[in-house]
Amino acid sequence: MGGDQTETEPQLDSFSLTFPLPYRVACIVIFAVWGWGANLHFLHIRRIDVPSLIRYPGRSSSAQLTHHHSTYRLASFLSLTTALSMIIFWIFAGRDPQKVIDYDWIPMTNLLVLAALFAIPLRKLSVSHHGRSRLLLTLRRVSVGGLAEANNGKFGDILLADVLTSYARVLADLFVCLCMFLTSNGSATARPDRGCGGDVLVPLIMAIPSAIRLRQCLIEYGRVRSAPLRDATGWGGQHLANAAKYSTAFPVIILTALLRNQQGEAPGLFRAWVFASLVNSLYSFYWDVAKDWDLTLFSEERERSSPDHPFGLRRRLLVHKPIVYYAVIALDLALRCTWVIKLNPSLDQISSLESTIFFLQLCEVFRRWVWIFFRVETEWIRNTSTGLPVDDILLGDFQGNKYEDED
Repeated sequence: MGGDQTETEPQLDSFSLTFPLPYRVACIVIFAVWGWGANLHFLHIRRIDVPSLIRYPGRSSSAQLTHHHSTYRLASFLSLTTALSMIIFWIFAGRDPQKVIDYDWIPMTNLLVLAALFAIPLRKLSVSHHGRSRLLLTLRRVSVGGLAEANNGKFGDILLADVLTSYARVLADLFVCLCMFLTSNGSATARPDRGCGGDVLVPLIMAIPSAIRLRQCLIEYGRVRSAPLRDATGWGGQHLANAAKYSTAFPVIILTALLRNQQGEAPGLFRAWVFASLVNSLYSFYWDVAKDWDLTLFSEERERSSPDHPFGLRRRLLVHKPIVYYAVIALDLALRCTWVIKLNPSLDQISSLESTIFFLQLCEVFRRWVWIFFRVETEWIRNTSTGLPVDDILLGDFQGNKYEDED
């Protein structure tokens, strides 16, 4: 909603003139669709049936598009739509600061089109109506922290909610775009105002995905406690520990907001933020490796160095060779600790640039994309092995199910 933004023009950096915030949000969303297609494709090659794990309708005919090809088709259409919008925007705005602000309706229209493509059935242009309906229903259930039963897509709910935690900053930026666009004399393509709507709204939005997973963990704990055969599933302590992990995100979000609004130096507040960030990163890293991927790196020496599997890994490795697992463990730790650049004064200045913020968002999305391969592999192994871990609600007899084609 372009307006008189002359005083804002000098604040637009070169990156924002070419790639304003609404397009950055759109591109990360499109990257997520391409990434999900790649997840499905590679795991399909590895004979891991992702649709059965998430209770998604299977294909009844070999003539139908596979799930990953259907996803690629949607991603291609979203990419073409956004590319066309960006070209039109560049032609009209021409990197002129005032025109970039005035023509903010073009990238915002693109966001509206992307949302419509997910909601409106266009069978010939994207994935099936039933497939997207399933996604929207799952998203609606997950958005309030809901969790399906084990035989009705529980793992899909958990997977989607976990992914949303990595898109917390992207969701916040989407809100910032809308807030700036709807503000009187505001513009979605001006310098991002991450305090738009007040000091509380953006941090609150960033906290929602972690709150969703926290509630899901508590629901799982309640189910375990009420199970008639509690001895077979444990007492639910693992779900409480998982809930505690997600709760460590809240101090980081609160302290980050306080530091952003702080006038002058606040060494005590900064040290508290460093401690909270360290706890959150290391706890989450431990959980990725030990719980989400069932690797033995943090297990006792006897289990970690067992002769029946590579050091720190496990016996069944379906995704790739052991060296890849070691590389992914190191990558996961590094990308969970990108906040350490703020500890260096010179790098701290770089971290506030819009290009750096976008790059760090991409890093987190990439980390989650890699995480999905190994999380799905782990769930597949749990459900195709006889030695199943306690304290887990199983998917059930998925191999015997018959899926109706809904495409």
